Amino acid sequence: MARLLLRLGAAIALLAGLASLVVPLAEAYDPLDPNGNITIKWDITQWTPDGYVAVVTIYNYQKYRHIQAPGWNLGWVWAKKEIIWGMVGGQATEQGDCSTFKVNIPHCCKRDPRIVDLVPGTPYTMQFANCCKGGVLTSWVQDPMNAVASFQITVGHSGTSNRTVKAPKNITLKTPGPGYSCGLAQEVKPPTRFISLDGRRTTQAHVTWNVTCTYSQFVAQRAPTCCVSLSSFYNETVVNCQKCSCGCQNNKPGSCVEGNSPYLASVVNGPGKSNLTPLVQCTPHMCPVRVHWHVKLNYREYWRVKVTITNWNYRMNYSQWNLVVQHPNFENISTAFSFNYRSLNPYGVINDTAMMWGIKYYNDLLMVAGPDGNVQSELLFRKDPSTFTFDKGWAFPRRIYFNGESCVMPSPDLYPWLPHSSTPRLRTAFLVVSFILCATLAFFYNNLVLDKNSGKC
Repeated sequence: MARLLLRLGAAIALLAGLASLVVPLAEAYDPLDPNGNITIKWDITQWTPDGYVAVVTIYNYQKYRHIQAPGWNLGWVWAKKEIIWGMVGGQATEQGDCSTFKVNIPHCCKRDPRIVDLVPGTPYTMQFANCCKGGVLTSWVQDPMNAVASFQITVGHSGTSNRTVKAPKNITLKTPGPGYSCGLAQEVKPPTRFISLDGRRTTQAHVTWNVTCTYSQFVAQRAPTCCVSLSSFYNETVVNCQKCSCGCQNNKPGSCVEGNSPYLASVVNGPGKSNLTPLVQCTPHMCPVRVHWHVKLNYREYWRVKVTITNWNYRMNYSQWNLVVQHPNFENISTAFSFNYRSLNPYGVINDTAMMWGIKYYNDLLMVAGPDGNVQSELLFRKDPSTFTFDKGWAFPRRIYFNGESCVMPSPDLYPWLPHSSTPRLRTAFLVVSFILCATLAFFYNNLVLDKNSGKC
């Protein structure tokens, strides 16, 4: 008996160990973007008397997840007693204690600095390539040219050779808030090569380190931020967002605001109001964003959908927003009328995932709650006779993501289904139509008989 208990305890311990290894990886894995990550590259390009000059580049390799205002915030812990003498294209949020320096005062003396991007309009002498966007990075699919940020940093007290220099530790990325977990800095061999603008000369970094950061909604610990509602032309039912989709906080003062409140402006723009704290319009679902999918029209060879995204948040303009939708008919999409569209095709064979985003200078900015707080488009799909149907909710999406966050979908049993002839309403209508048709035929038949008889006379 004792031996059996020992074996049972060992098995439980083994399963617990395996679970601890598997669960974090599973939480960070994105089935729609399995290779998506943010890569931070640290290239030492020049040695100085007490350290080095490096170019730090942030690449957003995620297909649909982007970094919006107030932008990225990059931090680390120095391996030794390094300081930052100066920066171009970025800045440390705090200088720290530099009281031991009498003449040349460093840019930052903190052991754990945090770096942010410079804002647009920064003087040219302080700029660096791919800088000065306020920390905003687009997703790789939307705009790969603006999915990259970089800055130059001059480090002292660090070592002056490949053998003595050490990579920073405990690198963290906030974009904004938690959500990204970063691995250890890995040395890359051979180091990065840089090609001159004329393409005729190549230089090489002395040392290159790479850090990979992946996103996990589990790490972010975020409540849902969007919900989905549904409707169709063939059913009067409108399926609204589920109650409390994004949490119910109506009992807390200031958690939401009525759209017709005379004090709305003071509540939204009052002193001490943070742009990061959502202030939503009071609704049953309490979500900052709602996506509505309406099956609009049915043609002989096509069918049409209207998509509307509504911003219920009075403190957020969503710049560079995007929408990812899973639906089995995206392989046969014909036109997206006022959104940019691209197939993500994450599985290689099954093409059922589409990414949509706004057209620049037209609807790429989703305004705060109010009359202008929505964007909309219509999608035209070609019918595939082997798969197309309006029956059993097939015309509605399986999953919708807004800005990389999964939206709360209605329960499938609530979807507006296509009415069947077995329903009492349709059965009654069929009987009425049949009666009218029979009466009409009888009327014409009787008139025809009378005409024949009158002809004989």
